[in-house]
Formats: sequence, structure tokens, C-alpha cells
Amino acid sequence: MVMVMASSAATTSTSSSTLLLRLLCLCTVLPVTLQAARPTNITIGALFAFDSVIGRSARTAIQLAVDDVNRDPTVLSGTNLSVIFQDTKCSGFVATIQAGMELMEKEVVAVVGPESSVIAHVVSNVANELRVPLVSFAATDPALASSQYPYLVRAVHDDRFQMAAVADIVSLYGWREVTAVYVDDDYGRGGVAALTDALQPTRARVTYKTAFPRGADRATLANLLQLANSMESRVFVVHASPDSGLDVFAAAHDLGMMVAEYAWIATDWFAAAAIDGAPAAASESNNNIIQGVLTLRQYIPDSDAKASLVSRLAGAAIPPSSNNDATVAANAYSLFAYDSVWIAAHAIDQFLDEAAGNVTFSADPNIRDANGSALRLSALRVFDQGDQLLRKVMLANFTGVTGQVAFQFDADGNNGTGSGTLINPAYEILNVAGGNTGVRRVAYWSNYTRLSVDAPTLLDDGGPPPNSNSTSTTPQQQQQMSNVTWPGGMTTTPRGWVFADNGTPLRVGVPYRTSDTEFVSKDDTSKDGVSGYCIDVFEAALQQLPYPVPVSFVLFGDGVTSPSYDELVQKVADGFFDAAVGDISIVTNRTRVVDFTQPYIDSGLVIVSTVKSSSSDEWAFLKPFTPELWGTFVAMCVFVGAVIWILEHRHNEEFRGSLWNQMRTLFWFSFSAIFFTQREETISSLGRFVVIMWLVVVLIITQSYTASLTSILTVQQLSTGIQGINDLLASNDPIGYQQGSFAGSYLINELGVKASRLRELAIEEYADRLQRGPRDGGVVAIVDELPYVELFLSSNCQFTMVGQEFTKGGWGFAFPHESPLAVDLSTAILKLSETGDLQRIHDNWLNQGTCDTQSQGTGGGALRLSVANFGGLFLICGVACGVALLIYFARILFQFYQYHRHGTTDGGAKEEEEEDGGGPFPDKERSLRWLATRQSSFRLARQSSFRDLMYFVDMKESEVKAAMAVRSSSTKSTARSRSDTSDGPSSP
Repeated sequence: MVMVMASSAATTSTSSSTLLLRLLCLCTVLPVTLQAARPTNITIGALFAFDSVIGRSARTAIQLAVDDVNRDPTVLSGTNLSVIFQDTKCSGFVATIQAGMELMEKEVVAVVGPESSVIAHVVSNVANELRVPLVSFAATDPALASSQYPYLVRAVHDDRFQMAAVADIVSLYGWREVTAVYVDDDYGRGGVAALTDALQPTRARVTYKTAFPRGADRATLANLLQLANSMESRVFVVHASPDSGLDVFAAAHDLGMMVAEYAWIATDWFAAAAIDGAPAAASESNNNIIQGVLTLRQYIPDSDAKASLVSRLAGAAIPPSSNNDATVAANAYSLFAYDSVWIAAHAIDQFLDEAAGNVTFSADPNIRDANGSALRLSALRVFDQGDQLLRKVMLANFTGVTGQVAFQFDADGNNGTGSGTLINPAYEILNVAGGNTGVRRVAYWSNYTRLSVDAPTLLDDGGPPPNSNSTSTTPQQQQQMSNVTWPGGMTTTPRGWVFADNGTPLRVGVPYRTSDTEFVSKDDTSKDGVSGYCIDVFEAALQQLPYPVPVSFVLFGDGVTSPSYDELVQKVADGFFDAAVGDISIVTNRTRVVDFTQPYIDSGLVIVSTVKSSSSDEWAFLKPFTPELWGTFVAMCVFVGAVIWILEHRHNEEFRGSLWNQMRTLFWFSFSAIFFTQREETISSLGRFVVIMWLVVVLIITQSYTASLTSILTVQQLSTGIQGINDLLASNDPIGYQQGSFAGSYLINELGVKASRLRELAIEEYADRLQRGPRDGGVVAIVDELPYVELFLSSNCQFTMVGQEFTKGGWGFAFPHESPLAVDLSTAILKLSETGDLQRIHDNWLNQGTCDTQSQGTGGGALRLSVANFGGLFLICGVACGVALLIYFARILFQFYQYHRHGTTDGGAKEEEEEDGGGPFPDKERSLRWLATRQSSFRLARQSSFRDLMYFVDMKESEVKAAMAVRSSSTKSTARSRSDTSDGPSSP
């Protein structure tokens, strides 16, 4: 067109400039006008059941949301949003498909709904084909969150989160078994599957599932609930639709199941049906029916927008298609439906800006040849820009009446297509208290804080609150709820289970023992037909339970041979017995198939052997010490006595006298010191030091001797040489063990004992085989559990336990896996132990013998004391004696030197004067004679010096000091005489 106009301007010169200016203006303005153009009207659809609990309020909420969007100038400016409602009528598959197709034929760009998970599964496939986003406000089946339905966007939290909340409630109260009651469709099955997964980390499980068909009447529900009531679990989780779920509680009430000892938990459908302004909430009779129910409701923080919408919904007119008894009441789903419209409106607004206002539909080549179908498939059109609109829907981020509206995605961050998860999953936990109290909020739950009495913090980005780890959950011990009113008006938490078949007595298997009947045995005189220690403990534990437990004891075995305890335990695992009571050891292979209670008696493996008494041995008093120790001790006594004699000889008159007297004193002092009866008093400091050290040594040795001798005279000694498990394993002699006991397999598999060494014995054979010994067809020892051994030794005094228990174990009562009775009885056994009743039962049955099992149980006899036990003491005493002697002789030598020096000086001077004759060496002959005399004198002096030393040592200390004083004065006198002679007048 521009080219044509330009050519015209060339031919018409007079108007060329004017036309050219107009064309330039037109070409400049036209593109802008086309780019900014938006459709004046755009249509969305709404697909749900009009006359349902959720649908009645959702229809009004959707219409209000559309009106609010059209009044808001910031959203879809210049474009009117209209909605087409399509009623699914909660009908079957074909009717649902027809309703969906009729809606899609009208070329809607998005659909709000559906409300039902069942319909969502069907319609989502159509939406995928036609590329029309579905924004569902009530489809909570977790299976819908898969990539199989990329055009389904849920503006509501799916059931995975509320089932996690239910699992936390179950765990908080310690329940282990749950019965699931649910509608048998995609919604119900998906929710129960999520519940099963959520319970796994809590060690609880769904033990029974009651699925009822959609639209089931009360009689059908009653039959199904009656079957569920015959099971053990008394915790019921009801996952139904708001329209028929209350019939479940009506049927349960008629069956007497809404009373004490029951616990009922309903998912969030219950709040919409019975609490949020529904007629059932206003009925006092209905309140009595549902009293004690715990239910969840999606948590929506209070806000002005929420309060305004709730008020508008309450005053809204009833839709014309609803029945006459219906009312419009705001519930969580209606608020999510309101926000769903705003999600679509914001997405359409952003989409129109990006798509330049293009909204086109085209024929689907996959259904082009389907003309003639009753569903008019050829009328369906594909939304060409559906994928663009879906991306905008997934990027929604605004504040709605339900709080912050945004979606989280997987770690890969792919938000182009695919279902995201609405942020901030949180629930209120409500309790129908009944009466004037009505409904109370007892807790909150969120995926970050778990159960708490405080409202969760919901952030705009859906992330964890401050100081929270997004990958962790609150520990179970920190989770809490307020007080709950349970069915029947009870405030005590229900136990959560009863015995199956409504109190049918438990079949309790009891081993039919042929020996040791004190533990358990057949007793025709007893009302239970059995008696014994184990039976009394079991019945005492049952008395501790806060509920009655009827039992029926059934003997297991033929009464001729001892039964196999492994087979008895397996009977419990197979369901033939409900429990097993008796002397059943808790071992690894048995715990794999059953659960045991807390052990009520220790039953580790011990060794029994033959003993001989040492009390009649006339030489028993010598046995505390080995011969080496006796010899060392006697030698040490003589040595210490000799040291004391040496140290005291010069000071103490009692250590002097004739040789015989001194020897007698030496030995008397040495051995009398052992009994601290020595009469001689030590005078020297060194002597007292040695005596003190010796008395300490003697005290320790004598005390050890007394203790060892006492043990030898009172404790029986082994005759086999086996003193413990190591000695038993090292020998090659036969070993006995009890029939039916696990001891044989333990010795073979765990300790490596050859099977050829083992002898399986009845308890009646123990005494004979032990007395015969391994050389005469008997056994060297018997390995058995401690209770059996104690009972055996109480009447067989010639045997004893050897060493210590080499395994730790106990006896317990066996129950099937996950049986709650095992936990309760464990607590009861602990109570019996704390009150002393358990010991009293033990003494009543097992302390009837004539032997002292305590003294028999010391095992192995007393070991003899050797030199090695007192080597340190002897070393200390020897060193002390050596040091004392060293000091003593050093002092003697010093005194002798001083004494000898004074004597030599005096005698030498006199000799010189006699031999000199007045002057030194007057001539050569005299000099030679003097030298010869001097040499001879030196030889005699050396020979007499040792005798002088011995004489000096034998002298009394007082005599030595007196002689040294005399010699000292004599030396001084001689020195003065010489001085006077040398200083006198010389000869004329």
C-alpha cells in the first residue's frame, strides 16, 4: 500500500507532500496500536460439582473473585474476565468427560477446578491435550503431583503434608497400630498410601484398611466398621469426602465405637463438612456423635482480606441450583478457590503483555478424524499459547486471602511446565470437645515446626523460619499438643489397641518341662493348669496393666522330653500362639521372628564343675603361701634379726653376753616380731628404723596369710582344674549342656567347640556325669544358664560354679512383632523390680535348697600367694636394712680410725725414746738394728689391726667413748711434756 501511495504522489505533484506526511504518520501510529491491542473479553472455566459441600461455597467464592478482578484496574486493564461454570454433578466417568468436553468447547484459556481428585485424573489428560491450564483448589491426591499431569496446577496442599501431620500425632501418643477408613477411589487410595509412607519413620503402621465405595449407605459402612472393630487397633484415621464422610461417624456411633478407648482422626474434609459453618456443626446431636474427634484444617493466617471474604460469603445468596437445605459457608477450600481465580487473572495479565494480545485456538490434528462422535471431539480446539500461560501461572507470587501465594519447584528449578508445590504447608489441629466447649484448637502443624501449640511462621518465599534447618524436623520430644478430649468425654489418652476379636483370651504357649518344674510345669490343681516361677511373674505383670488381659495357657511339648524352645518361638511368629511364657532365653535368632519383653531374670551361661573340700586337710595352714614364699619369709626373718643384732650390739645390753645368749636373742627377736611380742627394746636410731620397716612388712604378710587361709578353709576347691571358660576351651574333655538349650549351638558356633565334645544331658543326669568325670564316661564340666545352675546347686553341694558368666542374657516373654502388649508388659516388669515383688517371687520358688549357692559360686578356689606377690615389700625392707648397715659400718670405721690414731701417736713416741737413747741414729749399726725392728713391728701391727677392729666393734659404745677420752687426754699430756723438754736449759 505504501508503494502504491508513493507512485500516486509522484503523478500528482500538487498533493504529494500532504499525502506523504499523512502516510508517514499512519505508518508510525499503526504498529503501536496493533501491539497494545488486548481482547475486550477473556473467558475462564470453572469445573466442579455445584451441589457439594465444597462446590456450594466455591461457586460463590469464584464469582466474587471474578467480580473483584474486574473491579481492580491494576489487573487485566481493558479486558473483562468472564467465567463459565460447568457442573460435574459428582457423576461417573462418561458424565465427567462430557462436562469437561463441553467446557473445553467454549475456548476457555484456563479452568478453575476440578474439586475432586477423581475428576482431576480424568480431565487432566484432556487439559494436557488441549494445553489448557487447570488451577485446582481441592484435588489433593498426591499422585496428581507427578509429571504425568503438567497442565494441572494445584492451589492447595496435597495430602502428603496432612498425612505427615497425622503420623506425628500418632507418634506423639505412642500408638503403633492404625486402621485406615477411606473412600475407595483415587483420592482415598492416594491419601492412605501417603499415610503408610509417613508412618514408617515412626515405627507405626497401618494394620487394617477399610475401604468403602462412593455413596455407600449406612448399613454397608456399619458392616465394614464391624470388621475393623474386630482388629486390635483402636486408632482410626478417616479419609473421606465431605459429602459422605459424616456417615462413617454415624455408623461408628451406632456400633458403640465413639466411646472411651477409641481414637478418631479425620483429615481436612471433616472441618469443611462438620465445623466450618456446616449444618452438622450446629446440631447438638451431631456434636455428641463426633465428640472426641481430632481433625485437621488447612491453616490460613488471619487477615483483613480473609475476614472480608468470609463475611461476604456468609451473606451471599444461595446458588439457584443448590437444594433447599443447603447453605453457603466459608471453608478453607472456598478461600483457595477465590485465590485460584486471582492466580489465573495475574497469569493472563502477564501473558497478554508478553503475547501481544494474541489468543488463538486451532484444531487438534490428533482428533481431526473423530467427527460423528457423540462428544463432538471435532469441536475441541487447542489453545496455541497454553504453554506460555502455564509458565505465567507457575510464576505466580502475590498475597491472597490464604496468605502468600507462590509455588516451590524441584531442585532443578524447572518451572516452565510441570506441577509445583504451594508454599507454606500448615494445618490446624482441631478437637471436637462436645457440649458447651464445642471445637477447640489444640495444636498447629507445619513442615518446619511439626506439632506445636504456637502458630507457625509463614514466610513469603516459603522457606524455613529464622533459626530453622530446612532439612530437619522438630525432634519428637519437643512436639506437643494441648489437652485433648477423646471419645466418651475422656481426657486420658487412649491406649490405642485392644486384643483382637474383642477380648478373646490370648493363647499363651507354655513349655511342658520334664525337669526343673520350679520354673514352669503342668499343675492340675491350678486353675490355669500350669504353675511355676515364670507363670507367677507373668501373672504379676498382667496385674500391673491398667486393663484386663484374658489368657489361656496351652502346654507345648509331650511331657517326656524337654521341648524345643526355638520351635515354641516360631509358633508365636506363625500366629499359632499369641504369646509364649516360660524360661525362654532372649537370643539373636529368636528376636528376628518375635518381640521380647524386658528380661525378668538374668540367664547368662556359666560353668559347673566338681569340687573337693579342703577344710579336712591337716596341712591346710601351709597352703596360703607357696614353698618359695615360706623359705623367703623365714630367710628374711633371720636376715632382719641379724641386722637388728648388729645395730643394737654396741648399745643394748640385751644383745650382748655369751655367744649362745646372743644367738638365742637374735632368733627370738626375729620370729617374735611376727606376732609383735618381742621383749627386747631397740635403742639405736638405725635399729628402730629397721624394726619399723620390718613390722610394716610383717603386718601386710600376716593379714594376707589370714585372708588366704580363711578362703582355703571355707571355699571348696576344684578337682578338675577348670577355672573358667578359657580352661574349658583349651581342654579336650567332654562338656555337658541341657537338652533343648541354646548352649550347645552357642558353644559350637560362637566358641568353636567341636560337636564331638558335647553331651546333651537332662538335668537329672548332671550329678552322675559330673561325679564320673571325663575318664569314666562323664563330663569335665557342664555349661548351662544361670537360673538352672543356681537351682541345681541349691541341692547338690559337691558342685560349684566356675569363674564368671561368659555371656549376658535374660529370660523374657515372647510376642509377635509390633505387639503393643510386649511394650506394656516390659513396663510392668520394671515396676515389679522396683517394688521388690520380682525378688519375692524369685525367693518363693528358687531359694528352697539346703546348700549355700553364694559360697558355691565363688568358683575356682583361692590362689596361693607367691614371692611375686610380696617382692616389692621384701625389696623395700632389704634396701632399708642395707642402708642402715652402710651407715652403721661407716660410723664404726670412723670411730675406729679416731681411736687407733690416738693410740698410735702415744705408743710411737715412747718407743722412739727407748730405742733412740737420747738422739736419732747415733751410729750405722744402731740404725740397721732399728730398721729391722721397725719392719717386724709393722707386720705384727697388720695382723693385730683386724683383731683390734673386731675387739673395737665388740666394745660397748660407752666403753669406746671413755677409751677415746682417756687416749685424747694422754696424747695432750705427752705433747706438753715434749714441749717442756725442748724448751728447757741446754747442757754446759
